[in-house]
Parts: sequence; structure tokens; C-alpha cells
Amino acid sequence: MSDLDSSFPSHQPTFPSTHQSTFPPTHQSTRSSSHRSTRRDFLKTSGVLAGAALAGNLAVARSAHAQGSDVLRVGLIGCGGRGTGAASDALSADSNTRLVAMGDLFPEIVRKKRDLLKKISPDRVVVDDEHCFSGYDAFQKVIDSGVDVVVLGSVPHFRPRHLRAAVEAGKHVFCEKPVAVDAPGIRSVLESAKIAEQKGLSIVSGLCWRYHTAVREVMDRVAGGAIGQITRLQGLYLAGLVGRVTDRAPQMSEMEYQARNWWFFHWLSGDHNVEQHVHTLDKALWVMGDTPPIAAWGMGGRQVNTFGNRPKPGDTYDHFAVTYEFPGGVVYNAYCRQQDNSHREVSDLFSGTKGACRIESDKVALYDLAGKRTWRYRGPKANMYRLEHEALFKSIRSGKPINNGAYTAHSTMMAILGRMCAYTGQRITWEQAMNSQEKLAPSAYRLDAQPPTLPDAQGNYKIAVPGVTKFI
Repeated sequence: MSDLDSSFPSHQPTFPSTHQSTFPPTHQSTRSSSHRSTRRDFLKTSGVLAGAALAGNLAVARSAHAQGSDVLRVGLIGCGGRGTGAASDALSADSNTRLVAMGDLFPEIVRKKRDLLKKISPDRVVVDDEHCFSGYDAFQKVIDSGVDVVVLGSVPHFRPRHLRAAVEAGKHVFCEKPVAVDAPGIRSVLESAKIAEQKGLSIVSGLCWRYHTAVREVMDRVAGGAIGQITRLQGLYLAGLVGRVTDRAPQMSEMEYQARNWWFFHWLSGDHNVEQHVHTLDKALWVMGDTPPIAAWGMGGRQVNTFGNRPKPGDTYDHFAVTYEFPGGVVYNAYCRQQDNSHREVSDLFSGTKGACRIESDKVALYDLAGKRTWRYRGPKANMYRLEHEALFKSIRSGKPINNGAYTAHSTMMAILGRMCAYTGQRITWEQAMNSQEKLAPSAYRLDAQPPTLPDAQGNYKIAVPGVTKFI
């Protein structure tokens, strides 16, 4: 499989239930850095945007563009590294797109990233000063500015609200992962996905491995029985430090300080089990036919309180180990870590009654029960970040919407469930987690408002303690 079809349905493999199982032998693992070619790397190294991958003669659906023009007008919400990289991928994916509006909480970020994108592609980035929006309502101003497609690259906490506003306004959406940080947010996203379906709108997710050519190929083979019945799963996302620390300026409010250091506050990021590890969890959900786990239990903590040469702010953990229980007795052991000077590996192992599947970045292979490789992907390499945008614009121009909302919500919920288990020390069922009433939100969205997490007199933030922190 080397090309994406216009609809790109999620894979729905069905595996007979199995009970007692063991891991087949596996090959020696190798070190692998996560996502070596990221959107941030693209912006640092690219001098020009690549040409469009879609042919310009595709029929354009009437509702897909403004005022009958073939040009699709794109608005960017959230102008950090992820959002700006996603915007560049959107422009690369279709030559008849224009970036016309940008919004972020902080005005200096909007202007800086606007100027960066204009240097890369001056004819495609046509965002004037009047369409550079800032503040907590910037998302609505972008949506209301006459765009056809919105790219949601904001901090994870805000994605449910931004997605709902976009689909209610009739906009097609590229929505970065994760799509929420709590169960109320997940329930909102699932409702938004239904609204988008009713309106014939496309929602494409930033869970980019679903668009990776080699991974799609091996998932098809596994779904076709290449390794037999699935018996056990393992996923690793062992990484270094992620994010950056912004020092507290004299007049900076606590709300602004946390917004500028959002990686380190779980109400904003979801913690890294949600913000980063969701990629690996999504592959497990995918191989299980998008059937959610029954329950989970796990552990985690914060061992490293420095970030480089400075104190690490916030309340997030730096490691998680969570076991998910799937129907049929299938167990998924998922591990993630953000610690420097430690072994790094991003890999997936799916074991079955006939063999195993291993995924390590572009290295995708199948093995028999003796550990001998029986197949590996040798097809063309492709940029999964761009492929997801190609699928989005192809769906819009063909009038055949695609909607990744449900599986993206469920993968994010798996990550939230894992965080809940580690924070509380409890075994928690999927049903309990989905119905959780814990809402990670401030009383108001203003820079002078009080965030949900506050420091003590010594400037320290309360860290979740298993057995003490309660499941809500």
C-alpha cells in the first residue's frame, strides 16, 4: 500500500478472542529517537515549501471553498511549533491553498510565526495584520474570518472547545493530537465528530502513524492474519526532555506563566502520557480494531525535577508504566518516559499465535515464532505529516468527507485513562473513565484568572500521589 485513498477509513481488523498467551521470541531492539523528522525540524531546515501532491484538476465540492474559488482558505489556531509546522504541511499538501488567518494567545507569537512562514512561501501566506488575532478568543476570530479549513494546533486543553466551534461554523478541520485532557473534553469531541458527520465535514487527526505508508501496510497484513490471533502487545515511547522552560517575568501572572510552560502542567498538556505517548497508544488501539480496553492499572512518578540547568516547573510526571486489559484476555504493556541520559526507544511489538509484528519508525517487519523475520516493508518512503494533509484536502475537493474524530477521541481517552491509573494508584475501567466528572479547567479564561493548579509558599506545585489522589 503506497497511496492513500480518498476516504481513508480507519482499519477495523477483527481478531478471535484468546486467553492464555506468551510472547514469541523477538529480535534485538535498537535505539530509536522519536519522530526524527518532525514538523519543527521541517521549519528549521526547509527553504521552500514542497510542491503540491494533489493534482489541480480534481473537482472541487461547492461547499468546500469560499465564493466559488478553487482556493481553499486556511486558518491556523495555535501558532507554536506544532501548529506552525502543521500549517506548512497544509500548504505543501495542496498548491491551491492559502494561509489567510492566524491566532494564538500571545500576539508576539502570531507575528513571529507569520513572518517565518512568509519567508518560506511569500505567495502562499497572505495573512495581513488585521488577520493576526490574539487572546483567548482568537480561535473564534480565525473561524469567523472567512476560512474554509482550520488547523487546530493549540495547547491540548483547548482542543474540544476549538473543535466544537469549528464544526458548528461549518469548517473542515485538521486537529492535532491529543484532542482533550479530561473525560468531559473527550465526550465533547465525540459529539463534535457526530456534528461534523451530519454536516459532511472532514476531520483529520494529527495521529500521523495512521497515515504512515509502511505502518498502514503492516496493519493490513496483521488484520489479514499474518501473525494469527493477537495475544499480547507492548508499546515504548522512551524519550528525552520535551518542551522548554520560560522564566517568570516580574509582572507575569500565574496564568500566563503556566500558559507559557504548558508542557509541565497536566491541566494544559494532559501530562506526557497524553501529549506524546498517545501516538503509541493509538497504534495499539488500531491493531485491536479500534476496540477500547476494558480497564487499566499502572504506575508512574516524577524522579527528575530539573530541566537542563534549571528547576523543572509544574506538576507532570516524567515516567509512566500502564497495563491495559483488552477483550479476549489480550494485555497491552505501555511504557513512556521523558528523561535525559537514558535509553531512548520508540517501538511497538504485537505478538500473536503465529508470530509477531515490530514497528520502529520506518523499520516495519513481521517475524515467525522463532524470531526469524518473514517480511519487511521495502516500499517507498513518504512523509506521514504531509500525507494526512493530502488526505484532508483530497476529501474536501472530492466531496467525500473523512472523519477521524472517534478513534482520535478513544486513543486520547486511553492516554487519559493511563494517567488516571498512575495518579490514583487504582485499577479503573473504561466505563468509569469515560464517565469521569473531573474537569481540568480554570474558573475563567483570562491571564489574570486563577489556574486550577497553584504553587505553595515555596513555589512548588502539588504532584499526584498514588493512594492519596482520588479518582473523580
